[in-house]
Amino acid sequence: MAIELNHTIVWCNDKAESAGFLARILGRPEPKPFGHFLVVELDNGVSLDFMEKEGEVALQHYAFLIGENEFDAVVARIEEAGLDYWADPARTRPGEINHNDGGRGVYFPGPEGHLLEVITRPYGDEDNEQTRETP
Repeated sequence: MAIELNHTIVWCNDKAESAGFLARILGRPEPKPFGHFLVVELDNGVSLDFMEKEGEVALQHYAFLIGENEFDAVVARIEEAGLDYWADPARTRPGEINHNDGGRGVYFPGPEGHLLEVITRPYGDEDNEQTRETP
């Protein structure tokens, strides 16, 4: 049997806000309730299951591999929302897009402060001439 990531829990103080934000920015369908989670489904069968907790939320990093066309749409939604974004995880290159490994990428904050990232090419893929194409 192959080993694949199926889902991960994203801790937050307001699951409707956090799950809805991610779904809107990534252009995904509305989050679906499942038990005490709000679930954002991705195209590869992985889901992000948002769960509320009281108190401080440990900040995490979530990176999404997307197509070139989706990248332009996501960056447009980030800008329309008035969010800051950076070309690097240290947030030293504000308002820039990186071109790592021949692709494009940006980092931006979620409502809880999680550092979110969209990239069009996996890291370490500099030998591959193709950026991710939309199927």
